[in-house]
Amino acid sequence: MITPVVSIPAPSEDELVRAVRAGSLDALGTLYQRHSPAVFGAAYRILGARADAEDVVQDVFVGLPRALAGYHARGRLQAWLRRVAVRTALMRLRGSGRRREDAFDDLPELAAPEGEAALDRIALQRRLQGLPEPLRIVLVLKEIEGYSHDEIAGLLGISAGASAVRLFRAWKHLRSGDPR
Repeated sequence: MITPVVSIPAPSEDELVRAVRAGSLDALGTLYQRHSPAVFGAAYRILGARADAEDVVQDVFVGLPRALAGYHARGRLQAWLRRVAVRTALMRLRGSGRRREDAFDDLPELAAPEGEAALDRIALQRRLQGLPEPLRIVLVLKEIEGYSHDEIAGLLGISAGASAVRLFRAWKHLRSGDPR
C-alpha cells in the first residue's frame, strides 16, 4: 500500500507575525530562520564586524515580539526588519557597545560563490571597509539598503545635502582610493 505524501504549506508572514504576537516561540524561530541572513547582512555592512552584526541580529530578534506590536503590514516584513537592523546598528555605532574586531577577517566564509566573482566581492567589501565610517554608512544606506537622502539625514542627524556630499566622497574614494 502506497501512502500519499501530503505537503503542508509553510505559514505565511502574516500568520507568523500573529503567532509571534501571541507568544509562539516556534513562529519566532521560523521568522529568525527566514530573515536573520538579511538582518545580519544589513548590520554587517554598517558595522563591518561579524561579532557586532551578530549582536544586532540577537537584539532585533529578542526584541521582535514587542516590536511587532507597532508593525503594520504595509510592506514586506523583511524590509521592515532590515530597517530595524539598520537603526539598531547605528545605535550600536553611537554607543559604547561595539566589539569591533579586525573587520572583514572572515570574508571568504561569507562569499557564497566560488571563483572570480567571490574574489571581486571580497575586494569590494575590503574597499568599503577602508572608507571612513561616515562615508561608508551613507554609501551602504543609499546604494545597498535603498534609503533616500532625506531618510539618511533623519537616521544620522545630518542634512540631506550632507548625505549627498558624503555619498559623492565615498564613490570618489572607492574609484580613486582618495579618502577626501
